[in-house]
Amino acid sequence: CASPGLSSFTTDPLPTEGRLVNNCIQARRKCQVDPICSAAYHHLNSCTSSVSTSSPAQELLVPEECREAAQHLRNSSLMSCTCHRRMKNQVACLDIYWTVHLARSLGDFELDVSPYEDTVTRKPWKMNLSKLNMLKPDSDLCLKFAMLCTLNDKCDRLRKAYGEACSGSRCQRPTCLRQLRAFFEKASEPHAQGLLLCPCSPADQGCGQRRRNTIAPSCALPSGAPNCMELRRVCISDSLCRSRLVDFQTHCHPLDILGTCATEHSRCLRAYMGLIGTAMTPNFVSNVNTSVALSCTCRGSGNLQDECEQLEESFSHNPCLSGGHCS
Repeated sequence: CASPGLSSFTTDPLPTEGRLVNNCIQARRKCQVDPICSAAYHHLNSCTSSVSTSSPAQELLVPEECREAAQHLRNSSLMSCTCHRRMKNQVACLDIYWTVHLARSLGDFELDVSPYEDTVTRKPWKMNLSKLNMLKPDSDLCLKFAMLCTLNDKCDRLRKAYGEACSGSRCQRPTCLRQLRAFFEKASEPHAQGLLLCPCSPADQGCGQRRRNTIAPSCALPSGAPNCMELRRVCISDSLCRSRLVDFQTHCHPLDILGTCATEHSRCLRAYMGLIGTAMTPNFVSNVNTSVALSCTCRGSGNLQDECEQLEESFSHNPCLSGGHCS
């Protein structure tokens, strides 16, 4: 089975800005009181429009004066600052991170490092599935997790918000995606993971259909089937989507042919969930299995065909997404 599982639930309270070890907003404040650091940062900030790349996989073309400004920041706390996907002012934090890291290449496993603080240090909290038997014993697990969400005021409110935003023939995709992100950033992880990863019997297509529509209704997906490289280009032009994609690449890529993964399954699972509600929103391929894929194609990729297939297979054939309960 090639899909995330239910084995890695963790609890994670909403962090305040001050609880993060070295968040980029705090690091910029420290930098602003140092004239040299402040001048270098503002110069780098103005370099954003000067940076160009002909392909997401190619090295950024950074003007020499911008590289010199980056050198002035090499010993500042900005170079090691991070963000958190549940922090307040997250987008502002990520904008600072990518301003400081202009000289990094885009979309490269080795050179791009996740901007998110790695906070998954506790043992996973395992959901006691036997407790769900109290909720309509004959119902499938997906229905039971949906009921658990309904019984929780916060989960129910957030789920209804994206349900309303993502329904109807005139739904606005940006609004739908924004509400989906809000659900995964604010709902408790046990509730969100239960809805996303609940197992369905292969014979129960109704369960599979609910699972697919619960997290990525059609409104959240791009119309037609865009080229995957174009989808990535759109993603990396947005600091939040780029950050979520790099976080996924950091924690969900195999290190060898045996499928050994870079980090623990719980870290990969959190990174995978972070992509939902972005341009790179993945979804289950069908109602009868738990394989996942991006809503794009590699047809017409030209000389980027291999690169495109690598991106596509990082979802559809990724051993790091395996584990836990499967259909």
